[in-house]
Amino acid sequence: MSILTILGFGPTGWGGLLLVALLTTLAVTLVSLVIGAVIGTALAAAKLSGSRLLRLLGGTYSTVFRGVPELLVIYLVYFGGSSAVTAIGGAFGYEGFLGLPSFLAGALAVGLISGAYQGEVYRGAFLAIVPGEIEAARAIGMNKAMRLRRILVPQVLRFALPGLGNVWQLSLKDSALVSVTGLAEIMRTSQVAAGSTRQYFLFYIVGGVLFLLLTSVSGQIFEAAEKRTGRSLAAGIGRN
Repeated sequence: MSILTILGFGPTGWGGLLLVALLTTLAVTLVSLVIGAVIGTALAAAKLSGSRLLRLLGGTYSTVFRGVPELLVIYLVYFGGSSAVTAIGGAFGYEGFLGLPSFLAGALAVGLISGAYQGEVYRGAFLAIVPGEIEAARAIGMNKAMRLRRILVPQVLRFALPGLGNVWQLSLKDSALVSVTGLAEIMRTSQVAAGSTRQYFLFYIVGGVLFLLLTSVSGQIFEAAEKRTGRSLAAGIGRN
């Protein structure tokens, strides 16, 4: 059987399954980035807070999830979550094991890891804002909600974009570890295809190419976003 047939979209080809796996990887990464953004925002707020307890909690979370191996976090979320779901089912009279959905477990685990890194990105972006801008906003009578919408959020996002690009790439690679839960993303599908056809080198190379495709395209998107925000800043300075 030729390589084109094996990788094609015919009845004996793996092209369709690989395409679905690529979309699954992209979906896991997108969901995990959203989860991480929520956690990261709360984490940055905690570490910038005047409360010693909140700073301690934020620092502990950041240290744990950046220091513990990603695979261990995925195992803990998947098996721990499945145990919790089974216990809840048992409380309602259900007998047997209830597994946490692989997609949910994977996205949540990668999101928890992503949140630890995003928290540091947002914290650094907030500290990069010139204090005079916030003071000027107060001077002209902006309330907290308006300062947040007009000054803080746009500035934080602009400064955070390069770091968020790195976090995205990290989450894309971490999504390969979700294969241990049985989710048919790129790594898992490549592994199954390689075992079924005995074409190990071919399918692992294809898996690597698909990851490189995702990272290359997403890298260009983040680069374009950075250039756009840079032009907006330059235009604002020019008007001033």
